[in-house]
Amino acid sequence: MDPFKVYEETNRYRLPDLIPIREERMAKNPFSYFRGGAAIMANDLATTPITGLKVQACGDAHIGNFGGFATPERRFIFDLNDFDETLPGPWEWDIKRLATSVVLAARLGSQDKSITEAAVKSCVNGYRTHLQELSHIGFLEVFLERFEMEQVLSELSPEVRISTEKVIDKQAKRDHSHALRRLTTVVNGRWRILDDPPLVEHTRETRSISLITALYHSYRSSLAPNIARLLDHYRLVDIARRVVGVGSVGTRCWVAVLAGSEGEPLFLQVKEAMESALEPYIGPSQFKPGERVVTGQRLLQSASDLFLGWGEAGGRSFYIRQLWDRKVSPDLEAFDGKALAEYARICGKVLARAHARTGDAAFISGYLGNSETFDTSISSFAHDYSNQVENDFQQFLKSTGRK
Repeated sequence: MDPFKVYEETNRYRLPDLIPIREERMAKNPFSYFRGGAAIMANDLATTPITGLKVQACGDAHIGNFGGFATPERRFIFDLNDFDETLPGPWEWDIKRLATSVVLAARLGSQDKSITEAAVKSCVNGYRTHLQELSHIGFLEVFLERFEMEQVLSELSPEVRISTEKVIDKQAKRDHSHALRRLTTVVNGRWRILDDPPLVEHTRETRSISLITALYHSYRSSLAPNIARLLDHYRLVDIARRVVGVGSVGTRCWVAVLAGSEGEPLFLQVKEAMESALEPYIGPSQFKPGERVVTGQRLLQSASDLFLGWGEAGGRSFYIRQLWDRKVSPDLEAFDGKALAEYARICGKVLARAHARTGDAAFISGYLGNSETFDTSISSFAHDYSNQVENDFQQFLKSTGRK
């Protein structure tokens, strides 16, 4: 199918007034277009050969969807962090999307071909070798494996570690208190989220008491009893639409501020969940969209958000989590070739661990083998597909009147 037609199909159930923002963000560069085009790549991957071995696929495992965050135990870890498209599916699709994103990120940073090749092979090698390591240990050990941020930093070269630590020190300060200062003001003694239309604003839906109340009760019922009891100590103060990301622009995404009994803030992100980009080619999920996302996240991540849950309201499905909890994202454009290669390798290892939690690591590892044949094959695919993405990007600019 024509990639632009696939893109238009993904807009069918999105908010019309936000589609121009989605187009604008995708039109920034080929990597941004790729980020917003999970459905386009899924359509292309559907015709490629697979082994038939399934895992819980992330569905959108590009290099920008990895990052650091705090666990409920207040440990700081590195893991996958986006599961909007998750679904049981071919493991090959995730590693191909990750490898392609490495090539596009390298090209975004104007890296030469040899550096780009080294980065993508480092990524795939990290995936293959770590999957092999995981195939030789017990499943409980696999399930408990975490990538502590200290461990991740120790695997980086000294110069890359120093620059990475600076980014972490800056971004890790983003917590509920930071969100309160940045996103709210006080009106009549109550916190109110600052409007900045069209990106942040109070809408008819967020003002609907019946809709928000129904969603709150549905969400609460999805939580474990101890977390539901914790949530009961907070009261909703305000909620507004907040446009975030690239691929999710156009879906309903809200930010809610709650107040605890001692006046402490709690910010929750409410995101509409839709059909996975993989479902047209793999088959429908057994879960409603919000539950699908949450279930997949819990399967793939080594630790998940304390308030992660799902809910239904107004005929739509949502998932909910904390807005910021020491969340750290990479600045890919600031990476030089060495930093990208080291970072990509860690992402490959994290993806291997995620797949080993839900698939047969021994069978997949046996298929991959001990040589670098697989690394070279996926690298070749990633370069070829990146060329296609760049061509599709130019067509996207023409079709949207941006060129």
